[in-house]
Amino acid sequence: MNKFLISSLVVAGLSLSSCKVDAPKTDKAVKAVEAKSADAVKKVESKTKEVEAKKVELPAKKVEEVKSATVRHTPKTTWEVENKTVLAVEKATEKAPKTYKVKFATSQGDIVFQINRTWAPNGADRFYNLVKIGFFDDIAMFRAIPGFMIQFGIHGNPAVSAKWKEAKINDDPANKDASNTPGMLTFATAGKDTRTTQLFINLGNNARLDAQGFTPFGKVVEGMDVVKKLNTEYGENSPGVQGNFQAKGNAFISKRYPNLDYIKSAEIVK
Repeated sequence: MNKFLISSLVVAGLSLSSCKVDAPKTDKAVKAVEAKSADAVKKVESKTKEVEAKKVELPAKKVEEVKSATVRHTPKTTWEVENKTVLAVEKATEKAPKTYKVKFATSQGDIVFQINRTWAPNGADRFYNLVKIGFFDDIAMFRAIPGFMIQFGIHGNPAVSAKWKEAKINDDPANKDASNTPGMLTFATAGKDTRTTQLFINLGNNARLDAQGFTPFGKVVEGMDVVKKLNTEYGENSPGVQGNFQAKGNAFISKRYPNLDYIKSAEIVK
């Protein structure tokens, strides 16, 4: 009877361990079936562990792929000002050449600007000095509105922002040779004679700004394709963002808008 039961169970693919069969321990056939059953269980357990391991491994790999695709740059958030000249506002008054070029190394690639001092002398001089003292290291492109413009120029170190906040320059009059068209570089302003360190690159035709104190002083001559790649997913800033950014620096803006693009460095080039 026992042999008949065992034979039936094997044919049905059932494990003896899961059935209530009181088989004599001395029966060789029963022991053989038990051994095969135990081996089959081990194989199933091994396969299950293998599948589970793959389930864990795949999402982890995907997470890293997503991180590398979205986190373009990790900005500096704690500061000890090694470059003391960036704080010397009163000394950053050198007259710029009639024309010069500046290269931004950004988290999306390089952008080169041709600056023309005849368009806006005050703006060209201020930009020249900011580049020379290393102001544009690790600077967030914090306000990027599709079809309009990309704004930057608040320093990641609140101590530096505080020093430059009141370092205002006089307006440059509108110039018929320079209009706020795509690729043009212009200082931001909050009203008459209030320009400091914030600038923007025009993405669209914003000629309406020409007569409002927004006089361009340069244009993109290399890397407009890079400009078009800069992240605009956040659009207009939420209320209070700029004030918090100035007060708390990159530690704030990198959390508020984690996928922003950054200017990693800037230099005057030939």
